[in-house]
Amino acid sequence: MIIAIDGPAASGKGTLARRVAEAMDYAYLDTGLLYRATGAKVLAENGDPADEAVAVRAAENLSAADLEGDALRSEEVGTAASKVAAIPRVREVLLDFQRTLATTPPGGKRGAVLDGRDIGTVVCPDAPIKFYLTASVEERANRRFKQLQEKNPAAIYERVLKELEERDARDSARDVAPLKMADDAIHIDTDRLNANAVFDAVMAHIHTHMGADD
Repeated sequence: MIIAIDGPAASGKGTLARRVAEAMDYAYLDTGLLYRATGAKVLAENGDPADEAVAVRAAENLSAADLEGDALRSEEVGTAASKVAAIPRVREVLLDFQRTLATTPPGGKRGAVLDGRDIGTVVCPDAPIKFYLTASVEERANRRFKQLQEKNPAAIYERVLKELEERDARDSARDVAPLKMADDAIHIDTDRLNANAVFDAVMAHIHTHMGADD
């Protein structure tokens, strides 16, 4: 069983995907971490995330250790991730990793939950259960701003909002695997829903779907 959860940055998909994976005892992959780790690797070498050769080399040399650390959640790394993700060859390098985990989950798990921006459309287009989470850019900026304030009191809301708007534009306009909802995905607007309400709605749909397959 593969559960795909897509959506723009700060829509709540990461929190949801982790909870669903835990509840179902499935493997979990935050696919965005692969791109964040690639972007971070480029920045660590003082490279340009938009430079194809540099970004591809970083993707090809990723290790499990590169996917850990709070530094991957910084806005600078997030911007770099969006840039490397727009490079077709980088996506090709990381695609096999994602599909392998989805189809053969580690640890003998019965299924996998993947969250990202193109899981339901490109990585696992045949996934039987797909969700697409959205929220207004203002609400998403507010959420991200609150997260950043906990670590950086000097975080400025207007800057966070601008960075999210720019990232949305890049992710939606890129030629390869743009951010968009799969035709057969369940759309959930999280603007006025808290994390528990979103989780309950998603789990209800999953149990209904799996019950129908019995």
